[in-house]
Amino acid sequence: MSSRPPSATTAKLVCVTLLIDDENRVRTLTLNRPQALNAFSEALYDATAEALNAAAADPEVAVVMITGAGRAFSAGQDLTEMAARIADPEFIPGTHGFPGLIDALARFPKPLIAVVNGLGLGLGVTILGFADLAFMSSEARLKCPFTSLGVAPEAASSYLLPQLIGRQNAAWVLMSSEWIDAVEAQRMGLVWRVCEPDDVMTQARRHAEVLAAKPIPSLIAVKQTMAEPARAEVAAARAREDAYFAEMMGAAANAEALAEFNKR
Repeated sequence: MSSRPPSATTAKLVCVTLLIDDENRVRTLTLNRPQALNAFSEALYDATAEALNAAAADPEVAVVMITGAGRAFSAGQDLTEMAARIADPEFIPGTHGFPGLIDALARFPKPLIAVVNGLGLGLGVTILGFADLAFMSSEARLKCPFTSLGVAPEAASSYLLPQLIGRQNAAWVLMSSEWIDAVEAQRMGLVWRVCEPDDVMTQARRHAEVLAAKPIPSLIAVKQTMAEPARAEVAAARAREDAYFAEMMGAAANAEALAEFNKR
């Protein structure tokens, strides 16, 4: 398995938060905070945004796969950092942070394949709205815990999920804070294929390499013509969500939920 020599900056990111591997014009990004269920810290937001931007510009990369290390795909926002952001007026955000990662996902011009190897919460679910294909382990589960945390949805999910899975399915996913198993996720259309745990990466890579064998300009043209009609709606949904999120973060329901989380 080949990988180009990383720069000094990339080497740091690879060691700490994100693993990057290249093979047959497919770049695999592995979220690498297994001890935190691959929750997104400011460092991981930055590393993933920079990796997507680099892959977009790299003429040797045709397809990107994103997955998680260990038993989780991603637990979404690091709630410890969320609490710190609320409590500490001197909290220093990342260079890109959450908004920069969503910018990178929204403008990523090449095929993006999500490989849900384990549990996904919050952004570990809403990122699927930006995926062109999604594969899921039969043992994985998904949850959008926004209402249980007293916050609004994120990542344009209020627009993308109804487009992807229909309004009523999206309403349940975004409002209920209930777990969704792989069978239900596939039935809804949230993921494309469900595979056995030890086969999910193999199947995702097989399909990724089929795409990667095609001319990159053609792949980009297909994706851009599919994505362009929704760009304004995605931007508008993000603005609405961000306004609600800013209003609700630190309010009573959110503060109570975070305090309960930090007791665990």
